[in-house]
Amino acid sequence: MSALLRAVRHEDLLLITLEHPSGLPRLERAVLRELGLQIEWLAGARELVGAVITGSARAFCAGAELGEITSLLGGEALEFAREGQSVMERIERSTKPVIAAVRGHCMGGGFDLALACRGRVAERDAVFAHRGAALGLVTGWGGTQRLARLIGAARTTEILVTGKVIDADEALAIGLVREIVSDTEVLPRAMELARGYALKLAREIQRLRSRV
Repeated sequence: MSALLRAVRHEDLLLITLEHPSGLPRLERAVLRELGLQIEWLAGARELVGAVITGSARAFCAGAELGEITSLLGGEALEFAREGQSVMERIERSTKPVIAAVRGHCMGGGFDLALACRGRVAERDAVFAHRGAALGLVTGWGGTQRLARLIGAARTTEILVTGKVIDADEALAIGLVREIVSDTEVLPRAMELARGYALKLAREIQRLRSRV
């Protein structure tokens, strides 16, 4: 397991924490791969009903590691984009709900990660942005499509082109996050939400089976 990602079982949930010595977790390639492996493991863990992904007090995730990105050549960059897309799709399509517990900065690839989750809970100081435009970059991990489906094409275009920073209140108003809670309540509420989604899914499966 990467030293920058910690995954532990918390009762009936998998708690995935992104870490970094600076307090600003980033999706380095090793972290991205480990994240994908944890989501795969979750699918087969019968005792677990879902997962919560979180970061540090300063940042949910500050994005991809720019040092790695700028060193990639054409074919390597394409491979990295596809690798990120694959992990985000696994999270999005997981039959066990994955919830993002967001504190602090949620930027770039970290924003893509939060968007791939079934739902998002934020604390008051959380901020969201895709700052790639200032660097001549566009996210390749599916965030452009997921964001448009969630808040509409017009708002998405504004956010991507201008690099606009969205605070928690605006994120709630436009439907980007499900709710805002205090810092100490972010993780417990995200866990509660994951269990709630899992229960709804189980009831729906039971309902469908009863009709067969």
